[in-house]
Amino acid sequence: MNEPQSRPHGVANALGMEKVVDRGEKGRAVIHYRARMDMCHSGGIVQGGFVTGWIDAAMAHVVMAQSADAANPLSLEIKVSFLKPATPGLIIAEAWIERSGRSIAFLEGLIRNEAGDVLAKATSTMKLVQRRTAS
Repeated sequence: MNEPQSRPHGVANALGMEKVVDRGEKGRAVIHYRARMDMCHSGGIVQGGFVTGWIDAAMAHVVMAQSADAANPLSLEIKVSFLKPATPGLIIAEAWIERSGRSIAFLEGLIRNEAGDVLAKATSTMKLVQRRTAS
């Protein structure tokens, strides 16, 4: 018997996803993550790949929501500016579309800690690949 999963699985679990607060239907995605000590390197600072993954995932959510799940977003380029160290605790990722066409979208995003400090900002270019529908 399959039991419903109460925790995210796969990549979402690896990134420490706790909940999707706003998937992006209104143009802004907000996702809560939990940074853990096993994500840290020296001195309890979260490794930059997790920071990048948090922002990238929020960007993907807003693209999918805005396309009514008709598009799969593929990152072509992402630039992250690390402003303050991320440490274990609640991480809030936000993302929005700056401009979008049929096949390319330009996005921005950021992460904050629980105190509201901006820890990183990012820009991204994503290719929008239309999902195939079953015939």
